[in-house]
Amino acid sequence: MATFFGEVLSVYSRAVEEDEYDDMTNENEEDEQIRREIEEKRCVQVRWLSETEGPVPCSDLIVSVGPSAAGFVSAYVLSSGDWTPLAWVSLWNERSPGAGRPDAAPGPGEPSCVLYQQKHNPAVLVCRCSCFVAEDQQLEWTEKVLGCVQTRDLKVTVLSDCSAAEYKTSDYLSESAGPFLRSLRTAAHTGPVASPALEPPNISSGLAAAVLSHCQVQQISAVLYQCYSDVPHPDSLSMQTYRAAVSSVLKLDLSPSADELQKITRVGELQSNLYT
Repeated sequence: MATFFGEVLSVYSRAVEEDEYDDMTNENEEDEQIRREIEEKRCVQVRWLSETEGPVPCSDLIVSVGPSAAGFVSAYVLSSGDWTPLAWVSLWNERSPGAGRPDAAPGPGEPSCVLYQQKHNPAVLVCRCSCFVAEDQQLEWTEKVLGCVQTRDLKVTVLSDCSAAEYKTSDYLSESAGPFLRSLRTAAHTGPVASPALEPPNISSGLAAAVLSHCQVQQISAVLYQCYSDVPHPDSLSMQTYRAAVSSVLKLDLSPSADELQKITRVGELQSNLYT
């Protein structure tokens, strides 16, 4: 359309504008619904396996994060048969699509995140986590797990895997050094520690760091033990490194179950085989 002075003006149809606005509104509502469904799907849930639900009395809680740490708990702690599953911790993300869903019937194999209680000493609990917990789920996971126990006079021991390539030091580490432990603790922890402290500029990250940070904020006595190893999958040498960190809390058998140990290390061998 042209004006009296020759200026060309754009003409808009009110009907088109309303249609575009309706389409944008519908798209925004659909995006919001999808976002809500994803958030609900990614929620961390706890399914109690007994009539007694938390928070349960607890003096010591051991949390294992990573394949070697979870393998150590299975081979050296849970293999004694004096432990009973107390609760499942379920979650979903892109790397853990079926991590022990509470709405699914128990199938073959062990759920990837389970809270165990010792029969003859119910005040000692172990949380074995072998699944990947995404960054946006770590805080909720930590709050849900620690919400299962009474935190008064609680001592938390966190076992975590870490690649030796990430360890920064001015000293050369020979191959014969093997896996080794480094520790971080909260201000509330005043007892002895089973390994040297983690030297700067090394840091802890992931789920183990989230648990330690939560304990620091809540003034809970906690120690994080990181096992630095150059082996990407569980092996007997890396798992034995955690013995010193747990021996002060639990009495461990000198020789774990050979079948259980072979089963754990065999999984790593199959995953690292190029031809399988």
